[in-house]
Amino acid sequence: MFETARTNPLLAAATAVSRPVETATRLWDMHVFRRELRRPPCRYEVDADWERRLHERLCAPWPCAFCQEFRSLWPQVLAPLQAGGVDVGPESFQGWNDGDPGLVRAIWCLVRHRRPERIVETGVARGFTSRFILEALERNGTGRLWSIDLAPLLEHDLADETAVAVPERLRGRWTLLRGSSRRCLPSLVGGLEQIDLFVHDSMHTARNVRFELDQVWGGLRGGAALVDDVERNAAFGRFSRAHPEADALVCRADDGRALFGCLLRDGGT
Repeated sequence: MFETARTNPLLAAATAVSRPVETATRLWDMHVFRRELRRPPCRYEVDADWERRLHERLCAPWPCAFCQEFRSLWPQVLAPLQAGGVDVGPESFQGWNDGDPGLVRAIWCLVRHRRPERIVETGVARGFTSRFILEALERNGTGRLWSIDLAPLLEHDLADETAVAVPERLRGRWTLLRGSSRRCLPSLVGGLEQIDLFVHDSMHTARNVRFELDQVWGGLRGGAALVDDVERNAAFGRFSRAHPEADALVCRADDGRALFGCLLRDGGT
């Protein structure tokens, strides 16, 4: 956003006038994010066998038939987008990935095994993670997804690609809330009362990760929370240490570089 503001100041000024709260939120988040980027990656103890460990904690069989189901579906989802000229490679959406296969596979298995009724995610971009959640819900025959996304404010071509991966046939189980998680998440969580699965994939600042986890944790009894790119700061580790009821896993993404975290919570605490 900073780059576009410098090259097109009139567009930036018009956006700030028409959407002042969202513009201020995005500018501050980008400032904090860039400041955190100057720090070395946060060191976590990674579970090299996280997929088997996750299934053990879900009391689900391993090897898992749902993993193979996912691997068959992944290229089917990517192929028509690539054929249409959509760049789905690493860092292709404002420098972000469109959902690493490892993270999305973990989410897929959680949805298929646990059959959640209420799922909340923050961050949509082109909607790959949303697409797989909705596909899994459709195969389960139950459940609904609420997604919160603050699309690029100045890069209108990218904003137009928001949720392009989600076909119309799956949108009946989906509510897309446009705005920042600071504005949308508290009222959504209050209205749902209970959440079965939460996915954080919005701005990965320590401040934002803690805010989102603090908002959803009280309603997540018997559920799970996944946090992408946890290596960017210590927020995931600090949160899990502050909540001994959380069964935490740190997992390496399929790209071999990024990490994501999973917090499982039983229904009694």
